[in-house]
Amino acid sequence: MLQHKPIFTCLVVLIGINILVAQQGKEVKKPNIVIIYTDDQGYGDVGALNPEAKFKTPNMDKIANEGVVFTDGHSSDAVCTPSRYSLLTGRYSWRTSLKANVLRADGPCLIESKRMTIGSLLQANGYDTAMIGKWHLQMEFEGERGKNRDWSQPFKEGPIEHGFDYFFGIPASMNYGILTYLENDRVLDPPTMWTKKKMDVTPRTYRMTPPYQDQQQKGYLEVAPSFNDELVLETLTNKAVAYIDAATKKDKPFFLYFPLTSPHLPHCTHPDFQGTSNCGNYGDFMQETDFRVGQILDALKANGLEENTLVIFSSDNGAESNYEYQKKTYQHYSCMNFKGGKRDIYEGGHRVPFLMRWPETIKAGSVVNTPVCQTDYLATIADIVGAKLPDTAAEDSFSLYHYLKNPSTDIDAERPVIHHAFTGHFAIREGKWKLNMLRGSGGSLKPILIEPKPGEALYELYDMENDPGETKNLYFQHPEIVNRLKSKITTIIETGRSTEGAPQPFVKENWPQLTWMKL
Repeated sequence: MLQHKPIFTCLVVLIGINILVAQQGKEVKKPNIVIIYTDDQGYGDVGALNPEAKFKTPNMDKIANEGVVFTDGHSSDAVCTPSRYSLLTGRYSWRTSLKANVLRADGPCLIESKRMTIGSLLQANGYDTAMIGKWHLQMEFEGERGKNRDWSQPFKEGPIEHGFDYFFGIPASMNYGILTYLENDRVLDPPTMWTKKKMDVTPRTYRMTPPYQDQQQKGYLEVAPSFNDELVLETLTNKAVAYIDAATKKDKPFFLYFPLTSPHLPHCTHPDFQGTSNCGNYGDFMQETDFRVGQILDALKANGLEENTLVIFSSDNGAESNYEYQKKTYQHYSCMNFKGGKRDIYEGGHRVPFLMRWPETIKAGSVVNTPVCQTDYLATIADIVGAKLPDTAAEDSFSLYHYLKNPSTDIDAERPVIHHAFTGHFAIREGKWKLNMLRGSGGSLKPILIEPKPGEALYELYDMENDPGETKNLYFQHPEIVNRLKSKITTIIETGRSTEGAPQPFVKENWPQLTWMKL
């Protein structure tokens, strides 16, 4: 028997080599990717981030507890349209013609025709892609508002022209119209009637309920006869669940971008959830939102996709100004103890829930405290699928993939993050330091250059590690840090990017907010 041992050993080695070669040749299955994007949800509107919340969010908590929480995660802007542009393109929106404010429902799309989006990147890498929800980057409808509309014609510059194989949703926020459902490039029910905001029982809130009018009046919005604001979340979620069920049967991974319409006004809670929270109609609406998130998670689990699906959850900006009402009436802190809310350059305007779950890769209960931004999603996803980004794409996107694999890493801990407000004003964050560029703001979209009075600070400098509430301005104590951050944000603006790569062009005209520099 001893004379056969070498032959046996050779066979074992050969078998081992064959197994190793087979394993090396086996393609790693790419994850499905789902981005759930809420609208006007503050950092404190997730129970896992705010134990004192006055409503329950068990499904959002599930994403947080079973994945990673980025405690210093930011939308790129403090309002809607710019944040959506940045999320999809990995580029700050103020590099476009939109220097302040938001867009409407009808008009040229903010995303340039040849610009890479997460959708187009994943299409090129073998993914089926879908967007279900609120667009609000403008799309062009045939005819003009109130006259010569032809709703039978396809609309232009919607999601299917920017990287999505399938689209179902609404054009913009419900206070901007056009209020109807769209599918791919078609209007499903012509918005031939008219409506306006109808004040609700809670202060500073409204609804978009029937009855609708036959004739146009000043300030009225176009609306389809069948449109019901209370059913929007349910309708969108049912479509998303159906998409997941169908995508499971295809022999390719999928990407679902699911931008919800809540908790943005109108607070149009489905009847099944009215009166269910301890925070009035806002809390009820948030509990419905959480339930809809749960339906997506349940669909992934039911189809056996839970382990290898990256779920990203965040919000387009901080809580709407009625967060003050929730605080005084119900002791609920949507913005926690951060200063400001939606529209503001302060933390409450753009520090938002920033959660990811991917059981195959992310260790449950992970926490990352490094400042990050939603512009980072594109580079992160490119890293995950092994795609190389050209210089002409994702100019402000840093990959977070290393944090998903090892949350304790400190790579890019000092990378700059730029914040932007409704008025078009800036802040730059680097490590613990935040510099708010406020000179001449005053809430105006076109600031007046005013010379500072003796002893008056041009800017606000905060130590965010020790003063996250932005209460103590350190401008005069650290002039060297102020000058360094001014120089850094100037370079980031002038070179057209904040990542490494060739300088890129951007729209330089009509930019009065750059009060510290000249282009």
